[in-house]
Amino acid sequence: FTLGFQTIQYELLQKKLFQLEEAEGGFDQFTRSYRTFGVQRQPDNSLFFKEWAPAAEALFLTGDFNNWNKFSHPYTKKDFGKWELILLPRHDKSPAVDHNTKLKVVVHTKEGERLYRISPWAKYVTREEKSVIYDWVHWDPALPYIQIHPRPKKPTSLRIYEAHVGIASPESTIASYTNFTTNVLPRIKDLGYNCIQLMAIMEHAYYASFGYQVTSFFAASSRYGTPDELKLLIDTAHSMGIMVLLDVVHSHASKNVEDGLNKFDGSDSCFFHSSPRGDHSQWDSRLFNYSSWEVLRFLLSNLRWWMEEYRFDGFRFDGVTSMLYHHHGVGTGFSGDYSEYFGLQVDEDSLVYLMLANHILHTLYPSCITVAEDVSGMPALCREVQEGGLGFDYRLAMAIPDKWIQILKELKDEDWDMGNIIHTLTNRRYGEKCIAYAESHDQALVGDKSLAFWLMDKEMYTNMSSLIPMTPVIDRGLQLHKMIRLLTHSMGGEGYLNFMGNEFGHPEWLDFPREGNNQSYHYARRQFNLLDIDNLRYHQLYAFDRDMNRTEDKYGWLAAPPAFVSAKHEGDKVIVFDRANVLFIFNFHPTKSFQGYRVAVDVPGKYKIKLDSDMVQYGGHGRLDHNTEFFTEAQPFNGRPNSIPFRKTTGQNLDLS
Repeated sequence: FTLGFQTIQYELLQKKLFQLEEAEGGFDQFTRSYRTFGVQRQPDNSLFFKEWAPAAEALFLTGDFNNWNKFSHPYTKKDFGKWELILLPRHDKSPAVDHNTKLKVVVHTKEGERLYRISPWAKYVTREEKSVIYDWVHWDPALPYIQIHPRPKKPTSLRIYEAHVGIASPESTIASYTNFTTNVLPRIKDLGYNCIQLMAIMEHAYYASFGYQVTSFFAASSRYGTPDELKLLIDTAHSMGIMVLLDVVHSHASKNVEDGLNKFDGSDSCFFHSSPRGDHSQWDSRLFNYSSWEVLRFLLSNLRWWMEEYRFDGFRFDGVTSMLYHHHGVGTGFSGDYSEYFGLQVDEDSLVYLMLANHILHTLYPSCITVAEDVSGMPALCREVQEGGLGFDYRLAMAIPDKWIQILKELKDEDWDMGNIIHTLTNRRYGEKCIAYAESHDQALVGDKSLAFWLMDKEMYTNMSSLIPMTPVIDRGLQLHKMIRLLTHSMGGEGYLNFMGNEFGHPEWLDFPREGNNQSYHYARRQFNLLDIDNLRYHQLYAFDRDMNRTEDKYGWLAAPPAFVSAKHEGDKVIVFDRANVLFIFNFHPTKSFQGYRVAVDVPGKYKIKLDSDMVQYGGHGRLDHNTEFFTEAQPFNGRPNSIPFRKTTGQNLDLS
């Protein structure tokens, strides 16, 4: 049944590719439509304008260039709802519209309304300080930034640093692209991450939406700086060997009318399904009509634009669950039964769109990485489209952070269930790669808090100094913070993700300026300054995160087959497993150390400690001798042919690798 469904999916994709070939000369031209829509400067400096507004009666262009005359520059109506306009150059051969000046599309509806709109293809929009509405600004600098560094090679072990430019500073303000390039990129490189996932880049009028209510899909957010400054950021990351993924939102769009896509041509539909199908009840946003030829042109060209113009290296697709099903995942649970994934509840049009997007991206850019945010567990999401899959490289292992938060909220240390933790970390579809993470931006949002704050809470305000003895709460919190991250990193997937600041135990939570907090930026920042104070323990957690990544880079467990778990002892609270010829030992017991503990191992020989969370520089107690050599014995144990007898294993939070 599932194979038949996936065969049908692939046939639908093939049909769409054939149609693109017949009607557009192939997907290459079709996905470069950002070169013909919106505004384009021609070789003779004339300006060519083109829009799709099928329900409009007439279109006009107005702006600074014509002193905001609403009728002097009409578009000409073409077939299939298209409208075109050519502005000849001035007498001095310069373009009729100057760089960095404002424009508007004036839409006349069949009902006689006159509407002022931003082009859906606008490449730069800004908002004046006292204004609520964004303005379309013509971006055509005389000397645009030219990126010079080649894209990094696709890593076998993907270690992602999830980041938001606007909060990437200790200051109570919106941080800039330049700040990120200068101050944050060197930290990411030092930490050993080889990929950055940039959030909230596509322009969004409402800052507190975290970038998930997009208003201008082709515009990089101007609140952080200019397009050229974003290009420099990405180019600098490439020079460091770091890939950059865009958090792309094609699952829905903002309801904004004056500065968004909504009702662009005056109709309820245009880019979206008409109501109620075109409305997302929980997100208060509009839903795309993926069966529309022009919507496919817009969205696929949008992906191509970010790859070509800014040279992103791939995408994290937001809201994939909402796209896949007509019910959008609202009020629906997923048990894993195949009937939940294959049936009339699946949105065939959006499923084919995702297959098409992945097929085109991976064909044109073989090193491109795509990551799906899907909570449903859709089978074959991360299998190639030729196999009937959707073609993603990775899916986010979204159950893992939920499990850690649940444990910290509900259970005492002595009640932790080792088997349940291991089940959550290893429960993934065979042959489909997952990105594991202990926490992302979701867990830090207001109403929740970071893992560090769940572990240590208000004591982080008073007891994080290394000049005073650790309190029991700080001691436990530091050790578990490290162990949770290493266990997730080493067992949970084929990639790893960390949200900015959480690597050093960022306190509190994340909350953007809004009416409910008196427009405060206090929680909309990352306090990197805490790392620069030597007598605070944050730099100890930072050092562990850095060395954890560097150890993975050396041994490559993320690129290895899944871990073999040889011990999950509920009484001892001990977990032992091996992966990539590395032996991992975790002692989660709150009070006990163990002597004479035998652990199973696959490869015979001599073992040495390579990473130890109990080291003093990581905020540990330094109870293990790193000069000790551990030799295997040919004694089968717990499903492995060899074993090591640890004559003495001390440390409340022992983990070796």
